Amino acid sequence: MRNIVRRAAILFTAIATAGALSPALAEDGYDLWLRYAPLEEASYATPRHVMAACSDPSATIDAALDEIDRATQSMLGEALPRADTLQGGTLVLASPECSGMLENLPLPSSYEVGVDGYAIKEIRHSGRQITLISAQSDIGVLYGTFDYLQRMARGQNFTGVNIVSRPKTQLRLLNHWDNLDRHVERGYSGQSIWDWHRLPGYLDPKYTDYARANASIGINGVSLTNVNADATVLTPHYLEKVAALADVFRPYGIKVYLTARFSAPMELDGLPTADPRDPAVQAWWQDKANEIYTYVPDFGGFLVKANSEGQPGPQDYGRSHAEGANMLAAALEPHGGNVMWRAFVYSAEEPEDRVKQAYTEFVPLDGQFADNVLVQVKNGPLDFQPREPFHPLFGAMPETPLMMELQITKEYLGFSTHLAYLGTLWEEVLSAETHATDQRAPVASVIDGTAHDYEITGMAGVANIGSDRNWSGSIFDQANWYAFGRMAWDPDASAEAIARDWAELTFSRAPEVADIITGLMMGSREAVVNYMTPLGLTHLMGTGHHYGPALWVDDLGRADWTPYYYHKAMKDAVGFDRTETGSNAVDQYAGPVAQKWAGQDTVPDELLLWFHRVGWDHELDNGNTVWEELVRRYDLGVSQVEDMQTVWHSLEHEVDAERFEQVSAFLAIQHQEAIWWRDASIAYWQSVNGLPLPEDVAAPARDLDYYKSLSFPNAPGQGE
Repeated sequence: MRNIVRRAAILFTAIATAGALSPALAEDGYDLWLRYAPLEEASYATPRHVMAACSDPSATIDAALDEIDRATQSMLGEALPRADTLQGGTLVLASPECSGMLENLPLPSSYEVGVDGYAIKEIRHSGRQITLISAQSDIGVLYGTFDYLQRMARGQNFTGVNIVSRPKTQLRLLNHWDNLDRHVERGYSGQSIWDWHRLPGYLDPKYTDYARANASIGINGVSLTNVNADATVLTPHYLEKVAALADVFRPYGIKVYLTARFSAPMELDGLPTADPRDPAVQAWWQDKANEIYTYVPDFGGFLVKANSEGQPGPQDYGRSHAEGANMLAAALEPHGGNVMWRAFVYSAEEPEDRVKQAYTEFVPLDGQFADNVLVQVKNGPLDFQPREPFHPLFGAMPETPLMMELQITKEYLGFSTHLAYLGTLWEEVLSAETHATDQRAPVASVIDGTAHDYEITGMAGVANIGSDRNWSGSIFDQANWYAFGRMAWDPDASAEAIARDWAELTFSRAPEVADIITGLMMGSREAVVNYMTPLGLTHLMGTGHHYGPALWVDDLGRADWTPYYYHKAMKDAVGFDRTETGSNAVDQYAGPVAQKWAGQDTVPDELLLWFHRVGWDHELDNGNTVWEELVRRYDLGVSQVEDMQTVWHSLEHEVDAERFEQVSAFLAIQHQEAIWWRDASIAYWQSVNGLPLPEDVAAPARDLDYYKSLSFPNAPGQGE
């Protein structure tokens, strides 16, 4: 971060020396990374014409051609002319279904690109030099078109281009936690974008732009409704509305999915039970699936949260998760649909250690799920915290496809006002070694199926999208949506490379500007960890709304809903013992991982208090005690936000005023709240351990009673 600050200062000086620059055009963020900023004249050779290699293109090829028109009009000043016959310098779109106008086109094989992949190549065909975007499907052509246009927007030269890309996962979904009344659980960007009351009669143009944005990063599915499901969405009145959205999304390769409330047969049709072994219940779900497919012929399937946080499920009838999932899978199987069964479970009875429960419940069921079921597992064993170890289920269920669930919306990382690029968090978990096989087995290899030869693979992200004009509540939160799509396509992708691509597309292709913004993003999530939950502390946020610090809360209905449960701080020690002398949660990991994390001297400092209970005077490798290091990390987090403010200020003349001012205001909020986190945390720890602050460390601005007195009953995004 210090290097970024220095580079920013150099840029700021250069701008000042050059004199005042013309202000950038005002932007409100609606165009996301598809701004298609004008290219400098003759920056590189651009295509002269565009054509589809068929006379009657599909709606998907038409969408690709429309995108080319939109992009080239913006970047080049005029849209590329459409060609009816092949000419030199033509950009050609082709697939097996769209190739009849041009013979012997070198289309990529299914081995090269699979169903959704594509190739972008400069070739010579019929004596003419052309650029060919081709695939085994029309949707692959659309994906390739978006890749081509975004590379053009970043200023890349296509001379001799030869790109082949295919997704490493099959299902790449956004999970909307949107309710039918338009409230969004854990949503920080306005109401739900689904205006259910006006559907199906009015199709907001934003739905098409939403589909464009998702297709541009390879997302091919959307679960429309909250996992805390409302069975009403399965009624004909709402299925008409769902069908209208599906019609908008279909040309962009996006299937719709719905959350299935397990007790729907009882709630909608008065059945006396929802027992998955009951023939009448099974028949109800089969009839319901058949009905859904009459409205949406390419319906993707069901996402299910069951027997967790009070949601109904098969365990209500003494049945297993596998029995519940398989009943729904049987109803969907004739239509090609899938069930995504969430592994986020914890029982009504307080467990010994909540982070162990998913492993305990699901590992014995490995191999018992139907072929069209995926178990959807959060990246960590608790709940989307700023830092967690990877979930122990990854690598522990070789006979059951596991689908990773990430949270794009920042429920625990400052909502939409804190700048926190999550690509680094996701790369951390995806690159972690599971040691689940004899070969190298990072978590990414479990997700893409290579570790265990899964037949079906996927990744899901809890959406941060709402009705705000800029979609995500803040400009930088758009980067997390973008990064999710890129990492779902390729779980091995570099978070830094993705951040740079997004910075170039969203702000500026100027190398010095993109460098600075990329550096700012790459350090941002670690800053949040430092001022919120350093050294493996976790779940210290305000209860219910998860806004601000509440380390002291210990009086809720059950212990594992309280922050105190997760740190258990006393005068002599702090941390949660998950070794063999405590809950032994570490034993759920493969041997080499468990051995490393079980030792106080071998566990990384970043996970120390997650796995260990240690004295405040426990000495770390850097010579600091735990107490000294905690205080140092809090101060570091605050100073990192101050550095982020300095970096951003240096870009004032490089970013349009509207977006610059919003980011500046949000960084000011983040700075104030980082100080709040620091001061409230230190005040609480001192009330427990009675230790003095290290020299040259400022005392909290207020006493602990003040921080305890703060109340936020109307904080956004709470469940209903």
